Amino acid sequence: MSELTEMAERSVTAGLLQRTLKAPINCRGIGLHSGAPVNMTLTPADPNTGIIFRRVDLKNGARDIPARFDLVTDTRMCTKISNDHNGSVATIEHLMAALAGCGVDNAIIELDGPEVPVMDGSSEPFVFLVECAGVVEQSVERNVISVKRAVRVGNDESFASLEPGRRFTMAMGIDFQSRAIGRQDIFLEVSDLTFKRELSKARTFGFAHEVEAMRAAGLARGGSLENAVVIDGDTVLNKDGLRFEDEFVRHKALDCVGDLALAGGPILGHFRGRRTGHALNNQLLRALFSDSENYVRMPASDYLGTL
Repeated sequence: MSELTEMAERSVTAGLLQRTLKAPINCRGIGLHSGAPVNMTLTPADPNTGIIFRRVDLKNGARDIPARFDLVTDTRMCTKISNDHNGSVATIEHLMAALAGCGVDNAIIELDGPEVPVMDGSSEPFVFLVECAGVVEQSVERNVISVKRAVRVGNDESFASLEPGRRFTMAMGIDFQSRAIGRQDIFLEVSDLTFKRELSKARTFGFAHEVEAMRAAGLARGGSLENAVVIDGDTVLNKDGLRFEDEFVRHKALDCVGDLALAGGPILGHFRGRRTGHALNNQLLRALFSDSENYVRMPASDYLGTL
């Protein structure tokens, strides 16, 4: 057995069974774009539930919004999902990334508002919540999504693609004119350990000159130096600087992990992205699932039999 195959087998067998939270846990914060306070509680869920956002401030059918790629209705500066009863929840990507990065398959996310709290602009507070609540394996096997045929969306300057692979790897690149960012690239295999260590602390970022326009569009009303890295020209305005020298590309990779978690199961394949964002990430999943020849969804133990 090759070293690559051994790594793939260890990765899959470590998460053979579905997982949920051991106990409920809650937090309070503000919405990055709405600026409104919101209470959020992460609760355990039965096997095969997936991740469901529950708006406790709404009634009847509007309450529950499953975290699915085909329910994404807005990708301006965040990922927003909606159901058929005018229920919606926005800015789900950092929490979805944390749940995926911690290997949580099933959970109900209760919110009393239309947006997940931004916390510090990264996934680290959500990883902390999951670790405090604890994670428990369930009696039902996890399904994985194996990419069988390459898919790509975008153009030569900005694109996202998925290619066949035995584990989930990412190659992400960004390029900004500001010298505070410039060109940054990262490659990593995404696992519980690497997500927490390499990606979870990376914060969302924006440019000072764009703030007025975003707020006029109803966005970034809760944004501040407490929950985002802000760049003015070639200067980072945050007093404590950056958490990583390449924090910007790491956050783009974090966003991608959260957006791809809307596939409904762990993806086994290689992601490549250049100047991608929420819109292209969602388009990529829609392209992947548009043709059954592109992928196979199977129990993790069946996947091991193909190695």
